[in-house]
Amino acid sequence: MRSGLPESSLCAESEAMYKMGLFGRKKESVTRISYDPETAFPAVRCSICTGERVAGLKKREDGSFEELMLIREPKDLEDFRTALGLADSAEITEFY
Repeated sequence: MRSGLPESSLCAESEAMYKMGLFGRKKESVTRISYDPETAFPAVRCSICTGERVAGLKKREDGSFEELMLIREPKDLEDFRTALGLADSAEITEFY
């Protein structure tokens, strides 16, 4: 018996908190990103100095880059492809 409650009540309370999502990680869902392929294309900007990689959309008209997400591991790049609705074989341009 801890904190004035019977042991069975603590277990039930912990189980209820777990079911509510207070413990553990929630699964993150990938948000769909819509873009016009006529005006922009998916690209990854790579830093020569730090190695940082940022995925986003590069405009065809003026070459400006809109950052969408930081790429820390290969799964992040897969999530970027999923968010844009790209096939695994689709090429994503990298620039420095």
